[in-house]
Amino acid sequence: MNEPETRLCDADGLERLLEEMAEQIVAQRCEGAALRLVGVRTRGVPIARRLAGMLRPMVGEEVLVGAVDITLYRDDLGRGDHWPVLRGTEIAFKVDGVEIILVDDVLFTGRTIRAALNAICDLGRPACVRLAVLVDRGHRELPIQPDVVGLQVPTERAERVRVRISPVDPEDEIVRLSRW
Repeated sequence: MNEPETRLCDADGLERLLEEMAEQIVAQRCEGAALRLVGVRTRGVPIARRLAGMLRPMVGEEVLVGAVDITLYRDDLGRGDHWPVLRGTEIAFKVDGVEIILVDDVLFTGRTIRAALNAICDLGRPACVRLAVLVDRGHRELPIQPDVVGLQVPTERAERVRVRISPVDPEDEIVRLSRW
């Protein structure tokens, strides 16, 4: 059964949100450290790539992008009845001493971000790590707050917010899914 959905943002609006996020990232730069973006698989990666393209002219240099797979760092690993699918962490740069912008599509409980921080810190010691999320929907279970937010969407716990972004999805949009 399909869940009823409400479009919160179309492709043009999503592009504007990303532009605003890039401006926020530049305004909050960690002085003296190279800027790197790490997207949380799956949809955090294309968001990070788009942000990197927008940031390049703003910072005057290429902004490298990596991808982190949090599967083995999840606090619910082994609680289900199926084997997790590993997609792999791909960070082809040193994290020691750099500014990492951790990028994800939707921030909800904070558990995914906690896992991503553990994965990144296993690779080294960044100068600073900041969190950029396209959508913050509240309901934190851990003390994690974003530094850069595209859209704040108050939700009920039973609702979901889904970011659809190419090339993972056929079109760019943000929708709210209601479970009634």
